[in-house]
Amino acid sequence: MRFLALIYFLCSMSFQNGTGFKKQQLRYERVSSAHDRCSDVIDNLLEKQGLANEPFELYLRAFKEEGELEVWTRKKGDAEFRLLKNFVICAKSGNLGPKRKQGDKQVPEGFYHIDRFNPMSQYHLSLGVNYPNRSDLRRSDSKQPGGDIFIHGKCVTIGCLPITDTQIEELYLLCVEVKDRGVDHIPITFFPQRMDPKNYPNLLSNEEPTEEVKELWSALKSAYDYFNTEKKLPTIRFEQDGSHVIGA
Repeated sequence: MRFLALIYFLCSMSFQNGTGFKKQQLRYERVSSAHDRCSDVIDNLLEKQGLANEPFELYLRAFKEEGELEVWTRKKGDAEFRLLKNFVICAKSGNLGPKRKQGDKQVPEGFYHIDRFNPMSQYHLSLGVNYPNRSDLRRSDSKQPGGDIFIHGKCVTIGCLPITDTQIEELYLLCVEVKDRGVDHIPITFFPQRMDPKNYPNLLSNEEPTEEVKELWSALKSAYDYFNTEKKLPTIRFEQDGSHVIGA
């Protein structure tokens, strides 16, 4: 029993001290200033979700047509996500449809995750997205698929998601908090629009997509429907040809 108590104590101390990622990020002036301005907002959001002292996960959903970025959260180990907050995407670039080449000004569409934090971005603060993913690498330009896709501040874009300086401070700090509490994976799904029963047929008829784009949108709709019903993330598998398999 004493041994188990010791293990519990050490785990508790480890969580209280965090992984050190937050401490490292707060060394940057912009992050530190953002923390001074937004920490109460972040604390209140997490407290309302019962996450004030818990490791938790984030899931982001971006809707290009509507210009919305949803932030969902759940306590680590729980089954269902709950909506935490909506952010406004304040500028748009390109058309509906995935990114396929460097310089096409398209915002990606598909299944991604946050892969880097930039506390010294020329757009205030930014969160990197792992475009191109394995599907993009098969279906995009083989020599210049593009890259450096970020969620960032300001209100300008040539393929990224700008959400203003104030909003990126909140989102950036939420992601820092997640990572500091020991959760490394922050998934984000980029949708052309909300894939509701009324919207989806119009999307297919108005945009006249290629077969590859139809396959992508079909996969996105399956993931959208599953999450809306179950409030859980589906499994995503990338096939050799760049197509997707969506599962429970």
